[in-house]
Amino acid sequence: MTQKHLLTIGDLSADALAALLDDARAAKADPAAVYGALAGRSVLLHFTKASTRTRVSVETAVARLGGHAIFTRGDELQLGRGEPLADTARVISRMCAAAFIRTYSHADVEGLARHSTIPIINALTDDHHPLQALADLMTITEHLGSLRGKTLAWVGDGNNVFHSLAEAAALAGMHVRIAAPEGYEANPAVMATAAATAAAHGGSVLAVRDPALAVAHADVVVTDVFVSMGEESQAEAKLAAFRGYQVDSALMAQAAPTAIFLHCLPAHRGEEVTSEVIDGPQSVVWDEAENRLHTTIAVLRYLLA
Repeated sequence: MTQKHLLTIGDLSADALAALLDDARAAKADPAAVYGALAGRSVLLHFTKASTRTRVSVETAVARLGGHAIFTRGDELQLGRGEPLADTARVISRMCAAAFIRTYSHADVEGLARHSTIPIINALTDDHHPLQALADLMTITEHLGSLRGKTLAWVGDGNNVFHSLAEAAALAGMHVRIAAPEGYEANPAVMATAAATAAAHGGSVLAVRDPALAVAHADVVVTDVFVSMGEESQAEAKLAAFRGYQVDSALMAQAAPTAIFLHCLPAHRGEEVTSEVIDGPQSVVWDEAENRLHTTIAVLRYLLA
């Protein structure tokens, strides 16, 4: 059997996505029921990028499954001294049940997966963030029910978080709209794939410039920081380009009355979102953050089944 990995949402079928979300809700409802799946086994967490939610959720997920998490930074493996990806993959495959990789280059997780006999899980690269997308969809189902036919509006940078969320929402049959300024659009290949996937499942994908047009009557409004990790030198230019893209109360008022607000965190209050929105009654960001734990448990159970 070919080893299953989770490098992008594209590694999942619509049925697998639905099953993962169901299992995550079950794990949340009864945490004790999942204990033991990783008893006596170790899971590697290799992070070359800083993290709060991803690290805490993965380590907690491994503990709840009865396993042991091994955390390493970029300079703590021989990868940092030039060991080939293939050699590292072969070694960790002999010792661990799975590996979470959080790094810059998406090619690195692909390289590890090619030579690994254990599941490799993308815990964030510059191109994709599938774990966040799963938590987002779980949160939407908790508050709004069925995903199919719902409209999700993204306001801001067409970045790695958006790429995975668009792919997941499309697979679930949602309508996805993104409002991004010129020069900060999502990857065209990702958009094309998401559009084709959405069409096959009763949804759609649309890119616009005007945030109000994207948000109009939307069921879900999502944003992310305008200046991501590693982009600090671009801060002045990016903040200038994103003027008018802040999610504030006036913009939220354009969405459906029952709309919810999502943000993967950390948030820069006063830049991409105002405090009155992220701390307001439509915000479900704390549920969203918690659900990173439950969807990670579901991912591990799915990949190790």
